[in-house]
Amino acid sequence: MNIKNKFSLENKVAIITGASQGIGEAIARGLAEAGATVVVSSRKQAAVDKVATAFRADGLKATAIACNMGAVKEIEALVGRTIAAHGGVDILVNNAAINPVYGPILKTETAAFDKILDVNVKGPFELARFAYANMKERGGGSIINISSTAGISAWQGIGAYSVSKSALIQLSKVLSKELGPKGIRVHTICPGLIKTKLSEALWSDDKVMNQVLGSTPLQRIGAPEDLAGLAVFLASDASAHMTGGVYVVDGGMTG
Repeated sequence: MNIKNKFSLENKVAIITGASQGIGEAIARGLAEAGATVVVSSRKQAAVDKVATAFRADGLKATAIACNMGAVKEIEALVGRTIAAHGGVDILVNNAAINPVYGPILKTETAAFDKILDVNVKGPFELARFAYANMKERGGGSIINISSTAGISAWQGIGAYSVSKSALIQLSKVLSKELGPKGIRVHTICPGLIKTKLSEALWSDDKVMNQVLGSTPLQRIGAPEDLAGLAVFLASDASAHMTGGVYVVDGGMTG
């Protein structure tokens, strides 16, 4: 056994949502550097074109397909276009997420609550549903859902987001049970506070930052690149006997 070969993603095709920046872009680059052909997806075509072009300039294999993860027909098209272009799907990374509200959960408008659940929970469900037949036909695959430590322990101010990320964890566990016999493994990564545009309301708040750093052994918030290595591991044969797990990346805060 050559351990380096276990981490290789050569001849694998990966769809990464929310990949125009931040965590999604970092994971997409990591998978591509491990040998995968990556389909960079996000809501705006121009944004994913920019990322895919940069990847290709570095000698990586990447294409760009826009998709709104709150629109079922677009999710179906994302899978269909990926299969048409690359022959199949081996890896899904459900990273796309939204959090349009910041404040007490009972002040969240119903429409906003529904939108959060549509993108953060139903979107990953639909993507797995549409990719399932092809992954099964190819003999298996790996689905990686990006949740949050807010889905493990509720964070005040982002209550609806916390609810959606908790639901995503349970979705992963259910899928791991049901898809395991088909060779499809399902994992959950729970980042803590990562410096991205989505979390700017938190890391730009000095009070929140003082609380976070005061309870984080590594004494810093995360960077998107901190998620890439774990994603490559979970996507590869190096984790071939692992499914249903929930993995925290938060500098030790929840430990």
